[in-house]
Amino acid sequence: MDSGRDVWGVVGGGFDFVGDVSIVWGTRVFPELNGIAMSETNAAAESNTAIVRGPAYVLGDDIDTDQIIPAEYLSFNPSIPEERRYFGMYAMAGVPAGQSGLPGGTTRFVPEDEFETEFAIVIGGKNFGCGSSREHAPLAIAEAGAQVVVAEFYARIFYRNCVNGGYLLPCESEVRLVEEISTGDDCEVDIDAGKLTNHTTGKTYVLKPLGDVKPIIDAGGVFAYARQSGMLAK
Repeated sequence: MDSGRDVWGVVGGGFDFVGDVSIVWGTRVFPELNGIAMSETNAAAESNTAIVRGPAYVLGDDIDTDQIIPAEYLSFNPSIPEERRYFGMYAMAGVPAGQSGLPGGTTRFVPEDEFETEFAIVIGGKNFGCGSSREHAPLAIAEAGAQVVVAEFYARIFYRNCVNGGYLLPCESEVRLVEEISTGDDCEVDIDAGKLTNHTTGKTYVLKPLGDVKPIIDAGGVFAYARQSGMLAK
């Protein structure tokens, strides 16, 4: 399954799409993506770290963007800080009952009436982030405070939105972690070493390399990276 990593194999000349906005590399980029200011800070860019450790939140297959952030909450404006935090409050609000925090399925990602989650790492199955192209999905997860998603593979547009906005580190596992890890397990993702360690069980799992996308995420997104790289005037 192509998760979109090939898009970032070479950052230089060429033509590509970011969400619904076209980009001509090294020539012109647009300052905003469907109303979301790409220079906004986010968990992944702020951390700028190769290691993330914390409780894991486990989901199943085909988690779509409407489950991650239901359409009814898209009326909030992410460019306004007072409204942006509500994306964190309602992150994963659409996940069906019985599937929220596996294996039990009854654990909320964000406690009711709160804005932040205790879970630093999200574990998903196949086709994570499928559905619409809304950039608000990775934004919501990051705004809640999670920094990494580890899935078997992603819907291409979700993966690319994680990178474009610098919201999350979208890692891919070589095994089916949703059957190996339970919600609440103390996990550690080491990006440079390419591994996930479950300190609760003592098991370690191999992750696929992020390749050229991590510098883009660390920079805070594709536009910030373009400025740092000299492709766009500061």
